[in-house]
Amino acid sequence: MQSDELVSILQAVRDRVRARHPETAAGGVEVPLADLMPLVHARDAALGKVAAIGTVNPRRGGPLNALVQGWKRLVARALDWHVREQVEFNRHAVASVDAAIEAINDVNRALIEFGRRLDSLREIELQTEDLRRHWSEWRAGWEQKLAQTEIRFLRSVAEFQAAAQHHSDRMDANFRESLRLQHSDFAGALERANLEIQKRLGSDLERMRGDFERVRGDFEHLIHDELRLIRQRAAVAPPPAPAPLAQAPAAAAAELLGLDYARFAERFRGAEEYVKTGQKVYLPYFAGCRAVLDIGCGRGEFLEHLRDAGVPARGIDLSRESVALCRAKGLEAETADLFAYLGSLSEATLDGIFCSQVVEHLEPARLPEMIRLAASRLEPNGLIAIETPNPECLAIFATHFYLDPTHTRPVPHPLLRFYLEEAGIGRIELLRLSPAVESMPSLASLPPDFREQFFGALDYALVGRKLS
Repeated sequence: MQSDELVSILQAVRDRVRARHPETAAGGVEVPLADLMPLVHARDAALGKVAAIGTVNPRRGGPLNALVQGWKRLVARALDWHVREQVEFNRHAVASVDAAIEAINDVNRALIEFGRRLDSLREIELQTEDLRRHWSEWRAGWEQKLAQTEIRFLRSVAEFQAAAQHHSDRMDANFRESLRLQHSDFAGALERANLEIQKRLGSDLERMRGDFERVRGDFEHLIHDELRLIRQRAAVAPPPAPAPLAQAPAAAAAELLGLDYARFAERFRGAEEYVKTGQKVYLPYFAGCRAVLDIGCGRGEFLEHLRDAGVPARGIDLSRESVALCRAKGLEAETADLFAYLGSLSEATLDGIFCSQVVEHLEPARLPEMIRLAASRLEPNGLIAIETPNPECLAIFATHFYLDPTHTRPVPHPLLRFYLEEAGIGRIELLRLSPAVESMPSLASLPPDFREQFFGALDYALVGRKLS
């Protein structure tokens, strides 16, 4: 390789290095940088020497020179194996110098970046210098304002607490005053209401007493007229056969008196649907029975219930018209006297007996006989249910009881319970039926306890089972 070519190559390398690292010598920032040009020149010189290894110095032409040059080239080629490691070492040394130059360039670039950041930090320091200078003054003012604000806040809280306490005291006083006034008004209204109730109760009792006196007078006159009529009939005719009238239900009595029973029952007992609705209460007791007898079956309302429930049942009644009405409905019924019919049955042949609105028609002396006879026809655990007007309810004496001319006397439930217990009936349950207030709404104005005591249920029923 010729010297001018080597120089041109070195110059190109120098230009590329300077183009890549323009600030290495001048230093574009205030940070002092190392000058790499001497190191670059030394590297270039080393590269020149490395490139010159194995070349022959030029001489003037001529045969002798040609011979000398040829000999040198021959020796150089012969010594090439000897200097090869040196050449490799030189090249690696130059590569190390290149790496060192590149590393120093990186350090210079880092120093330049550090200088730029240092300038930014100086600017920030200048900006915060004023803040640090005025911080103490600003903090003192802020603490003073904070103390003043805290004082005003505490004062406001104290004032608010005092106002709230005052408002609470006023509300409490107003509430107590309002409560006292309401209590006074309530006490006055209660006292006036009590006086009004006492006046109304007194007037109602006076009116009821007058009504009772009138009813009792009418009843006494009726008894007197009946007795007089009986004495007159006894004087002109022989005594009749054993009077079934005294032991017959209303249907038979109506027939014997020559009355239209259907019209009589519709007016004084109620429509069939009304009676059936009231008798639904007994169905759960008779569920599962196999042989039920309805004593005084009347129009057959309860027999219809039992038939619909699938319970075998039959009825007896003294009224031929009632029995005919039951048979027209497809019910099993016959005309019979209850004492004669029960006497014709064997003992323990029934497991259920229903007797509604009958016992009040019987003579008081025959009622225990009827109960003993009925109980003897029940099998053990057989059911008996007896319904009758409730004499505890005073309203029945003013209205219902005396509408039936064949009623003898009401039967109190303690007496009827006693008769049942004497006949071997136990587990007796009392049912109070037909509240009087439903048919007499004026009773609702009475005090509840008084109304329940004297004007409760119009009817009652005792339901029991034969013990053995």
